[in-house]
Amino acid sequence: MQQDNDPKHTICSTKEWLKKNKVNVLEWPSQSPDLNPIEMLWKDLKQAVNVRKPTNIPELKLFCMEEWAQIPPSRCAGMIKSYRKCLVTVIAVKGGHTRY
Repeated sequence: MQQDNDPKHTICSTKEWLKKNKVNVLEWPSQSPDLNPIEMLWKDLKQAVNVRKPTNIPELKLFCMEEWAQIPPSRCAGMIKSYRKCLVTVIAVKGGHTRY
C-alpha cells in the first residue's frame, strides 16, 4: 500500500491496524507530489458537485453518482496519456512545484 503520510494515515491506531492486518506499507516521503491520476478526477467531481449545491447527504450522494457517471472515458484516457509527461516534469523539478 502507498499512502501520502497525511497525519490521519500515520496515527498509532492506523499503524496498528495496518500491522495487525499484515498490510505492507511502502515508505514514502511526506509532502511528496501526488501523482495519482484519480486525484484529477476527484477535483473534477468536487467542482461539478459544488456547482449543484447539495443541501443534504442524500442529495450529495445522488449528485456525486450522477456527476461521476458523466465523466467521459476520454477524460480518463487523456490523463493516462499525459501521465508520462507529468512524471518527467516532476523528476525534472526534483519533486518541486508543477502544474500537475
